[in-house]
Amino acid sequence: MYPAELVKPMREDLTKVGFEELYTAADVESALAKDGTTLVVVNSVCGCAAANARPGARMSLQNAKRPDHIVTVFAGVDKEAVDAARAHMVPFPPSSPSMALFKDGELVHMLERHHIEGRPAEMIAENLTDAYNEYC
Repeated sequence: MYPAELVKPMREDLTKVGFEELYTAADVESALAKDGTTLVVVNSVCGCAAANARPGARMSLQNAKRPDHIVTVFAGVDKEAVDAARAHMVPFPPSSPSMALFKDGELVHMLERHHIEGRPAEMIAENLTDAYNEYC
């Protein structure tokens, strides 16, 4: 588990643009039970989260169509919430960072770490906005 003071700025990278942090399995279940679309970002301390995932997620929100709800869990910190979120991402193996779009609680789009690592934030944002345009 990472110390709170270490991950605080990494959390704020998403919360400052409106992402709701989920800390427990109940938080995750409640978020995914909502009608409409929900983007779940599995945040991480790794470099690809800082350089690619979080900026890509933020950029994607500039699209005309966007998810109704945007939430995040933090790998290596919020174990219960991360495990609950990943349970909804099956059949995809656990990876962080990762991003999943749900519509009415059903997984409709997934970005795994291998889709994020080494790709520019703009490409990640474009991938997400394509999914928003289809499902939101």
